[in-house]
Amino acid sequence: MEKKRSISMAVVKRLPKYHRYLSELLNNDVDRISSKELSEKIGFTASQIRQDLNCFGDFGQQGYGYNVRDLYNEISNILGLSKEYRTVIVGAGNIGQAIANYTRFTDIGFDLWGIFDANPKLVGIKIRDIEIKDIDELEGFIKKNNIDVGVICVPRANAQKVCDILLKGNIKGIWNFAPVDLIVPEDITIENVHLSESLMTLAYLLNEKDQEKNK
Repeated sequence: MEKKRSISMAVVKRLPKYHRYLSELLNNDVDRISSKELSEKIGFTASQIRQDLNCFGDFGQQGYGYNVRDLYNEISNILGLSKEYRTVIVGAGNIGQAIANYTRFTDIGFDLWGIFDANPKLVGIKIRDIEIKDIDELEGFIKKNNIDVGVICVPRANAQKVCDILLKGNIKGIWNFAPVDLIVPEDITIENVHLSESLMTLAYLLNEKDQEKNK
């Protein structure tokens, strides 16, 4: 099935939600579902669902709906979940350990190969049978093992330095949890997770509700 080009990031960011709900439908032995029924479950309008999916091809038939397993598999392929990505985590603090212990991380296709930290008190400790290594070993480890993705879980002040080490090791993608926008070449894929920005969005929404109640 041929993909259409220039898909907006707004559509791409909705795909994981489709994937999650379709997985739940499969677990409940649902074979087919209409855009209207999917709308009631997922919270998007039926029109929005049809528009999103039409960006990638013709998945459903009018009056027939979507084959849940086929649509789940197609979205899995679109998201690249049929591939495996060799991954390392840099920073074995609270966030790094939480990600290392997140079982869904591996299920999605990110195979954890190594954990690194600059703190000598953490080096040698094992998380899920993976021994934390000294950050001085990072660049060589990436090159030797053809690592695809680096997860940055270090403080802001050290993030760009860690990023540069990852780049020297020929990393392909970065998942950045440090509260700073990193400088990377155009051919490097990066996803920034700014926890404080998400909390600020929550604060805004809570504030809006409070203002509505006080009107």
